[in-house]
Amino acid sequence: MSTQPKTFQELIDGDTPVLVDFFATWCGPCKMMQPILEDTARQLGEKVKIVKVDVDRNQLAASKFQVRGVPTLILFYKGKILWRQSGVVPAHQLIQVVESNLLASA
Repeated sequence: MSTQPKTFQELIDGDTPVLVDFFATWCGPCKMMQPILEDTARQLGEKVKIVKVDVDRNQLAASKFQVRGVPTLILFYKGKILWRQSGVVPAHQLIQVVESNLLASA
């Protein structure tokens, strides 16, 4: 039986890559990311966890990872940042980023 991570740090330190979407509820481009992330999650399945972090509610996390604009996407694997980009990213590019980083870190 696996236990769920209790903290954000435990989540990103895990053995499954985590794609974090730092967003804000008032951000138009952030709203555009929602269907893209859903499509990405559907196509990648269990290969990656996708987590949304509201920068207004989680200012410490946003500050720790130097998120200056939203949306900012960061791919973590075993606690390390493998990739990051600000702005809207198309699903096919996100899938390519995750898969290429999975191969590189395997």
